[in-house]
Amino acid sequence: MTASPLSDADYQAKTRAVLDHIEVQVDAWLDGDLIDIDSHRTGGLLELSFPNGSKIVINTQPPLQELWLATRAGGYHFKYVAGQWLDTRESQEFHALLSAQASAQAGKTLRFTPPV
Repeated sequence: MTASPLSDADYQAKTRAVLDHIEVQVDAWLDGDLIDIDSHRTGGLLELSFPNGSKIVINTQPPLQELWLATRAGGYHFKYVAGQWLDTRESQEFHALLSAQASAQAGKTLRFTPPV
């Protein structure tokens, strides 16, 4: 897997868009009374707290140009490859893995989508 080279500005814009979009999706679920997930963001770190007390943490890693995901099931590192964020171990797409892990922690199906 060869990561697509990004300028620092492109990396920042792409990761900011991912975190912004996740926050919008979580807010929409809260507004629609689907699930009460609390989100807290500090710079490039976004923490999602689920009703059962579990958490998911998404963190940007600018020096490595990676996006990190920490869930109850483990930690994952993603590189930007051919227009998508792919896990460095198994090439899983970020939003698909986030959806699966969030669904497992929420006890209901949650689907995160990439920003457009």
